Amino acid sequence: MEDGKMEGGRMEEGRMEVMSIRILSASDVRAALPMPKAVDAMRSAYGQLSAGKAIAPPRQHISTDKGVTLIMPAYLPEQNEFGIKVVSVYDDNPNLDLPRITATVLVLDPTTGAPKAFIDGGSLTAIRTGAGGGVAADLLARQDAKTVGLFGAGVQARSQLQAVMAVRDIRRVNLISRTEASAEQLSAEISGWRNAPRVNLVRHPKAVVADADIVICATTSATPLFDGNTLQPGTHITAVGTFVPEKREVDTTTIRRADRIVVDSREACLEEAGDLIIPNAKIDAEIGEIVNGDKPGRESDAEITFFKSVGVAVQDAVAGAAVLAAAEAEGLGTVIEMD
Repeated sequence: MEDGKMEGGRMEEGRMEVMSIRILSASDVRAALPMPKAVDAMRSAYGQLSAGKAIAPPRQHISTDKGVTLIMPAYLPEQNEFGIKVVSVYDDNPNLDLPRITATVLVLDPTTGAPKAFIDGGSLTAIRTGAGGGVAADLLARQDAKTVGLFGAGVQARSQLQAVMAVRDIRRVNLISRTEASAEQLSAEISGWRNAPRVNLVRHPKAVVADADIVICATTSATPLFDGNTLQPGTHITAVGTFVPEKREVDTTTIRRADRIVVDSREACLEEAGDLIIPNAKIDAEIGEIVNGDKPGRESDAEITFFKSVGVAVQDAVAGAAVLAAAEAEGLGTVIEMD
């Protein structure tokens, strides 16, 4: 082997090739993956998942005394997208001045198995989850949708709204949050966005939903956020905040009134989505089946449509590959030689 060159452990022609890995921060991720591009990436991810073209084992949970870590691998052979996300949830972390949730995404070379990029997972997750909601809005919301009812003012609320704005001409947002300060902060931020919609800060859930064309639920609430009877015909709802069987953001009335119930993954939602498990809902389609043309999207302006996402590993693998490709082209991040 001394006469060889090593590539990820192999030597050949008398020299060793040093393996390198690109480190990408949150700001690098945001620069590499603008929302319209992310929406297209998620369309591809969902389509491949529903077509059976992805290898994505169920996420693994590893618990310690202080928290839980989730491991989410996925490989999509069609475009050679291969990644693993590691998410840790530790409730005591804020007492240590650390975030409660931390995440990283590792992009691997499917040919050699060598790591190619180590990516900030928080920013990637926010963008890819928002973009998933954007795909759903594009396929399920009315074409003339202009008003969004937004529950929540956190990172995911921002991302979901940005994604909807990438696929519809949104003119108005009815916003409610658990704290008035967070709602005011998000409202001020939105005012600086390109083509910013007008934001109305409201105090009652009915005012969020009553005239909304699209309702976004992006909170940590364990109980329903609004009365489903207040939904107007033609409304589209996206719910992304809860991912455990005993919690839900929408009530049974909303689920019963929905003409179409669409999910990111049947398997994952039937295990994790309290919004659907508690009312024993019937799932009509995966979003990827609509992307692929196997199931219809919205069929009339009067339909109420509901999309539930708990997040799937293919989103991280495809988004990670897109971020790495852009980073290599634009020289983003820091390349570390692993010698």
